[in-house]
Amino acid sequence: MASQSSKGSVHDFTVKDARGNDVDLSIYKGKVLLIVNVASQCGLTNSNYTELSKLYEQYKDQGFEILAFPCNQFGGQEPGNNEQILEFACTRFKAEYPIFDKVDVNGEKAAPIYKFLKSSKGGLFGDSIKWNFSKFLVDKEGHVVDRYAPTTSPLSIEVSPVNFMYFATDIVTRESGNENIPREIKPWN
Repeated sequence: MASQSSKGSVHDFTVKDARGNDVDLSIYKGKVLLIVNVASQCGLTNSNYTELSKLYEQYKDQGFEILAFPCNQFGGQEPGNNEQILEFACTRFKAEYPIFDKVDVNGEKAAPIYKFLKSSKGGLFGDSIKWNFSKFLVDKEGHVVDRYAPTTSPLSIEVSPVNFMYFATDIVTRESGNENIPREIKPWN
């Protein structure tokens, strides 16, 4: 496996799902992703899980996926095992999107995918994840295009036409002298 620094996109990673199976994230090529560290006992749990499910329902048939990574690093607010986490998210919040293995998002034991996400898009006060429900928006090519604070409503993300209607990697350019000029912007769906 290549080192984290040699990875160019989210699609270069393999992670474990909540049942312990390897998932090659290249299966998400061509889809817009929202990657979120989740927790079941956080003050932000109800609003975030509810809105993530609504957002997923609205866009899942248009090439959009949410990838949820449980994390217990913030106040011990995700103490359950993977089976309990799946039961909680899928029963209480009707989560239909993939839920992965519980990971660390900070520190020496941080999951490689989170090291990559943080190095791609630092936060307001540094690279580390500050709390549960930090969100990373990833374009169809696997590049991180934005990072959202835990308190950012998932439904507010859809309001931005820059993020949900058009992506920088979809700008088709043509050469004009020594510069590239945008020619066409294609919708993400």
